[in-house]
Amino acid sequence: MALVVETVTAESMADLVARRDGADAADIVELRLDGVRDLDVARALAGRRSPAIVTCRPTWEGGRFDGAEDERLRILAQAAALGAEYVDVEWRADRRTLPPALTSRLVLSHHDFTGVPADLADRVRAMRAEGAAAVKVAVTAERVGDCEVLRRAVAGDGKFVAIAMGAAGRVTRAWPAWTGSCWMYGGSAAPGQISTRDLIQTYRVRSVTRGSTAYAITGAPLGHSASPAMHNAAFAALGIDAVYLPVETADAEEFQRMADALGLEGVSVTAPLKRALAARCESVDDVSTAVGAINTLKRSANGWTGRNFDVDGFLAPLDRLGAAPRGSHAVILGAGGAARAAAFALTRRGVRVDLTARRADAAREVAAAVGAGVAPWPPAENGARPDLVVNATPVGAWPKSDASPVDAPRAAVAYDLVYNPPETTFLSRAAAAGARTIGGLEMLVEQAARQFEWWTAQAVPRPTLDQAARQFLGTLAS
Repeated sequence: MALVVETVTAESMADLVARRDGADAADIVELRLDGVRDLDVARALAGRRSPAIVTCRPTWEGGRFDGAEDERLRILAQAAALGAEYVDVEWRADRRTLPPALTSRLVLSHHDFTGVPADLADRVRAMRAEGAAAVKVAVTAERVGDCEVLRRAVAGDGKFVAIAMGAAGRVTRAWPAWTGSCWMYGGSAAPGQISTRDLIQTYRVRSVTRGSTAYAITGAPLGHSASPAMHNAAFAALGIDAVYLPVETADAEEFQRMADALGLEGVSVTAPLKRALAARCESVDDVSTAVGAINTLKRSANGWTGRNFDVDGFLAPLDRLGAAPRGSHAVILGAGGAARAAAFALTRRGVRVDLTARRADAAREVAAAVGAGVAPWPPAENGARPDLVVNATPVGAWPKSDASPVDAPRAAVAYDLVYNPPETTFLSRAAAAGARTIGGLEMLVEQAARQFEWWTAQAVPRPTLDQAARQFLGTLAS
């Protein structure tokens, strides 16, 4: 488990103090004094409601302070004299002018924005030898495997914080107990930083330990995924000691190494790894074989078992609506993996399916694989109206939410597999034309519920998943 530190930055003292006082959810507040134009150290500390780490980061280590070094160190010494609980000073700084008594409150930090240095373990040993209260090491992860390199480098005694910056390093922020970090920084001041709210509510870093069971989503990119919010909400609601992490990579072999390092028990799989990881499973279900891809892994005694819940997740909202019965006609827009899963699901239940896509050759390939037909692109706006039209393209997804794959979707039922935003332009146009509509969030919730239940053998309330997803999507839109 780890404490939560909220990083506060500002350009004025008034904003710094206001944001400091607003960081009431955190255990500690980090006051970044670099960049404050009217700096008053005493005012920054006076009346604080939480313990403080005072930092004045120089430009040569990623900060905003560009003045004289002796002036910067004087600011930090003043903060110590005024009773700051911790003072963060860079390992590369000449600290000889700082009072020796500061060591007991010193956070000795080192940041590398270029990558992971080959001698990182040696640097960590040298930092620990100085006897600081805590050692902080932040490196830049170019690949998710760099997180394991960092974890091995910091392994040892003493109080420390280990951070891999960037999207590939988010797992070190989401599960600080995995590296042994004593606290984790929340906010938006550094690449890949997770908000304080998400550290506390989504990832529950105060209660999750190194012994907690770990699950993850893998693929790339993952910044838009609502899966961590949903699965972690389900763990919290059911009182399960587990955490669900983002493991961002497009390399199947690297994922497998990282999965072993993290001890993952179950994984949601997204693009571009659905096919590559299917080929590495010890066994897969019949649906995965037919579709040619998985979206879920579960660890077994002999390796990974793969399943595809996209098909059942796709069909469940249609069944609730009483739509797409045997003998009906559906048109699917797109020819990628989502279109393939939707076409397979519908043809398997006896629906007549036509695929239409800008890439006619791709549409023909998918159609041949699942027993569907092919229609010209764009779909005809006259003639018989299909019973169901499915948008299986990414067109209309955030942040280009005003787009739609077709101008006027025509069908009795319109189904958009895009879930962000929950109400797409495609659906609003279809509704205006008289169609009943299904949003992609319904499918997302259904397949997530099936994943969760396969992993844990516990039923999960759908409203818990839906609410968590909508809250997450709301943060993206704000």
